[in-house]
Amino acid sequence: MTTPTRTPYGGGAIGSLSAGHSPHRRPDERIARFVAEALGDARTVLDVGAVAADLPFGDGEFDASMTLFGVHRWSDVQAGLREMRRVTRGPVVILTCDPAVVRDFWLYRYAPEVLDIEALRHPTVEELASALGGSGTVRTVPIPLDCTGGFNEAYYGRPETLLDAAARQAGSAWSFVDDRVREHFDSTLRADLESGAWDEELGHLRSRPTYEGSLVIVRATP
Repeated sequence: MTTPTRTPYGGGAIGSLSAGHSPHRRPDERIARFVAEALGDARTVLDVGAVAADLPFGDGEFDASMTLFGVHRWSDVQAGLREMRRVTRGPVVILTCDPAVVRDFWLYRYAPEVLDIEALRHPTVEELASALGGSGTVRTVPIPLDCTGGFNEAYYGRPETLLDAAARQAGSAWSFVDDRVREHFDSTLRADLESGAWDEELGHLRSRPTYEGSLVIVRATP
């Protein structure tokens, strides 16, 4: 596999799998390998961040392009994807979450408002594939038990970590809920951990090496 030359644009962080500088949110190289595989043999890669609707590049200028945890922040998703397709002669790779399965995560019983927001913010994988056109694939990305990405499902087997407000705030959906939601989450999860109820039902996740949830790679080629 070649080492590509990457061009960041609009806040695109080269090789980063999560934005911000929180110690709870750092690139996870195991997930990065799935992105690299999706990029294939591309030598030039455009890494698009939070701005994509009017890319200042020529048609087909890049071998590949990618956006990592960014597409749900765009003001015009369709326009951004069309622009990525326009400037890319090979694969367009999107690391995102599938809103159709966001609510399947155990967090939903403790903070449904947070995952409702996640589901509403993210475009469906069908919408992404349709906007990109060509031939598309959707691949679920396994999340490692000690994932450093900082998103909610990264703590699938470490529920205590989400009792840390700093860890929660590394996931942007938490910033859209009020203190009532946070307090309810904290009290109910804490009670289930102290009583053993969480472990009785979900304790097997603590030793599960990976978890397949809503994290996906959408890949499209012309």
